[in-house]
Amino acid sequence: MSESPSGNRRPKNTRALQITALLRPYWKSLVLALVAVVGETAADTLEPWPVKVVLDNVLQGHPLRGRLGRFVAWAFSSDARSTLDFAVAAVAVIAVVGAVSTYAEKLLTTSVSQWVGHDLRRLFYHHIQRLSFAEHDERQTGDLVSRVTDDIDAIQDFITSALLGILVDLLTLVGMIVVMLYVSWRFTLIALAIAPVLFLVVNVYTRRIKAASRAVRKRESELLSLVAEVLGSIRVVQAFVREDYEERRFLSGSLAKVEAGLEARNLKARLAPAVGLIVAAGTCLVLGTGARFVLAGEISPGVLVVFLLYLSKMYKPMRDLSKMTDTVSKAAVGYERVQEVMKIESQVRDLPKAQRAPRFKGEIEFDRVTFAYDGETTVLKDVSFRIEPGQFAGLVGPSGTGKTTIASLIARFYDPTSGEVRIDGHDVRSYTLKSLRTQMSFVLQETLLFRATIWDNIAYGNPNASRRDIIEAAERADAAEFVDKLPDGYQTIIGERGVTLSGGQRQRLAIARAILRDTPILILDEPTTSLDAVSARGVFDALERLMKGRTCILIAHHLEAVRQADVIFVVKESELVEQGTHRALLAKHGMYSELYDLRRRSEATA
Repeated sequence: MSESPSGNRRPKNTRALQITALLRPYWKSLVLALVAVVGETAADTLEPWPVKVVLDNVLQGHPLRGRLGRFVAWAFSSDARSTLDFAVAAVAVIAVVGAVSTYAEKLLTTSVSQWVGHDLRRLFYHHIQRLSFAEHDERQTGDLVSRVTDDIDAIQDFITSALLGILVDLLTLVGMIVVMLYVSWRFTLIALAIAPVLFLVVNVYTRRIKAASRAVRKRESELLSLVAEVLGSIRVVQAFVREDYEERRFLSGSLAKVEAGLEARNLKARLAPAVGLIVAAGTCLVLGTGARFVLAGEISPGVLVVFLLYLSKMYKPMRDLSKMTDTVSKAAVGYERVQEVMKIESQVRDLPKAQRAPRFKGEIEFDRVTFAYDGETTVLKDVSFRIEPGQFAGLVGPSGTGKTTIASLIARFYDPTSGEVRIDGHDVRSYTLKSLRTQMSFVLQETLLFRATIWDNIAYGNPNASRRDIIEAAERADAAEFVDKLPDGYQTIIGERGVTLSGGQRQRLAIARAILRDTPILILDEPTTSLDAVSARGVFDALERLMKGRTCILIAHHLEAVRQADVIFVVKESELVEQGTHRALLAKHGMYSELYDLRRRSEATA
């Protein structure tokens, strides 16, 4: 695998992402590409000149004068045949220089664009992975995927075909104008008479094309988000027989994309003919005026022909620049969309004086913690409690009262609006995120597994674990039995999100992953809610082994799961209303007792 010439360097401040910073590591390649650009420009500028030499100095017999005449006389001779030989040789040399320069420029710019695209994708991916849950909650997954693929591809295309291409066209344009002024300044002024109109038209259309490109990219992101959402929920779609409804949604989004694309294409289609008509008007003007000058004997036919050749070459960069508006607009929109995300500063990040956390004992304390997801709707209100090291704590209460939020605040997936969350007496914000979260393990209600081998999914908790440790973790989680029965054992590749396994099997792998992680704090978020009684019993047997010697927080819907907890916290309407052991809370005849009796009556009825 090839390595980036940049040595995998990453700018220190990814938010201040500038295109110059991305190009800087490849300055040597760009300098060589610029040399090639000079060669291209020289070849384009000199290409018509041998035609003038043949027309005026070979066919009409006028002698070559000046430095060029002396060089031809020295290198060949001063007769007409030698002058023709020189013109033919000049055509070949100019063609070779142009071809080599064009090849070198394209090769170098393509290489730079690929590496810049790689660096930009890496920086972007690094950034979005470190955005907090709050930022991810506000964005669509498909939109982020579109930015990391399509938008960065547009920037790559710009570097490949337009970055130095624009420079080539500008230098060629300047070179042509200089030569044309040398040949006939009056002709040149006539030819440039259309330039203001041309650039005005190009400028107006460029702005409109950019706006249209932005609309197209937005529609593409929305459509991609819709597809990602539906495919990720395909079981729900088919279970509720909503295929037709989702097809109608897709059709609506696709039609919106088509309309935006047609509008953008319509603008681009208008620009090329408009430029062509303006250029044709300039050519007619120069041709008519030049022919009159030849008839009046003011210039030679060779001058007119070479001037017309230069004129066509001068107009070609103008046409090319107008055609590049599409590439430039797409790249500009893509860069804006990438920058938009890169400028987002994570609400949860390492503070300037954050320290690496020592090995935790496991004491957890909430001190008057209040939290609101959107800054307005309060999820937790003035919550205070304490969990001693090694304790088994249960969190119970009606759905939507903030139990999962409490677990999220401990791991700093979010920061409290007010108050402090402490571990071992220190505010969790005083630790670096990595050192904080590496000392926590999670087993969630919705087990998230990757499309990879069972081995890799277990080792995700500790990539440096040995083979023996992974197998031992699977055995302790009661996962080894079903894994050994699979055709490829631990090398069996499971489906995306673990869909090829049963709920109980997925939870056992999640527990094995947590066992392998071996952390002092364990957070269990309703790990058996979606399981049948037999599977739930097996999972709890594995969890009991995992919980020993750790501070454990179990968020439970089934109150039987927390009967053996050292302390149970009851959350209601965003507040902590009760705490104590199972027996003590039943004796209070409060909220916990009501929930427990309701649960028992429900089970008895069932």
